[in-house]
Amino acid sequence: MIKSKLRDKLLKVRKNNSKKLISIKPSNIYSYLNKKNYNLKIIGGYYPTNYEIDDLKILNYFFKKGSTISLPKIKNKSQMEFYKWYKNDPLILNKYGIPEPVASDRVYPDILFVPLVAFDKELNRLGYGGGFYDRYIQKISKKKNILKIGLAFSFQKLKTIPINKYDKKLDLIITEKDII
Repeated sequence: MIKSKLRDKLLKVRKNNSKKLISIKPSNIYSYLNKKNYNLKIIGGYYPTNYEIDDLKILNYFFKKGSTISLPKIKNKSQMEFYKWYKNDPLILNKYGIPEPVASDRVYPDILFVPLVAFDKELNRLGYGGGFYDRYIQKISKKKNILKIGLAFSFQKLKTIPINKYDKKLDLIITEKDII
């Protein structure tokens, strides 16, 4: 109940403030990750909705640098997978109204950009409550090391995020102001 009320409040704040802020520069993210020698081969993103950080420019930048990019598809009511996608490839709306790839070429990202509603300095994330990313991170972590990066506006940072045993921490959070 606490997460649900917090989520509703923060989504309203994001809607009212997101258009006023400068977005994150794709070149800054790429340079940072490249300098740290992260594997940039396969990048998982998301199709931005509900005033989220628009990661499509970031994905396009990585594609131009040679990365394979991908977006998630909901496979059943509790699981998702990532599939190759490029900006002109067709998309269809899933049951939540979120565009997802038509493609059937599944990939396992090396880097996963994760949408979020809020975050804290401990790299905890408050999502939308469906648990899709937490389950995906749990599953893919058994197959390979993956860098989990939250993309957010700086005003989405809270002192603490209520968490449970199923919530997965992020490795980095990138805002328009800094990298945490």
